[in-house]
Amino acid sequence: MKLQTKYFGQVEYEEDDLLSFPAGLFGFESERQFLLLPFEDSAGTLLCFQSVQTPALAFVAMEPFSLLPDYAPVLQPQELKALGVEESHELAFYVLCVVKKPVSDSTVNLKCPVAINPATRVAQQVILETSAYEMRHPLDEFGHKEGSPC
Repeated sequence: MKLQTKYFGQVEYEEDDLLSFPAGLFGFESERQFLLLPFEDSAGTLLCFQSVQTPALAFVAMEPFSLLPDYAPVLQPQELKALGVEESHELAFYVLCVVKKPVSDSTVNLKCPVAINPATRVAQQVILETSAYEMRHPLDEFGHKEGSPC
């Protein structure tokens, strides 16, 4: 299948590449299928959740462990059940990035990561029940370098 994307032009994908968000993303509950596409030269740490339903809709995301190696999201039992796992460490996590100009003003949301079951490709955005993480962590608090895309 082919999809015109916001950041990557036209891409080809297979049904198996789709991520299924049964509840959508916060504020975008009707958007249920996304592709997770890596930005070039990011070594897989800077990605994009590209909506399949709405090609103009895409969210920049980061692999949080590249920013904060001791990031430790813990999901609630009902969230784990919905994702089909028993423990949080069985999941892949990504955090959404709000890209601003200048880039040093960009933020990441460590409080509400996207959790993905790699085996089933089912995903859910969750709100972590901890005060350790905020919704707007400035990238420069992680030693972010000016000139990077996010």
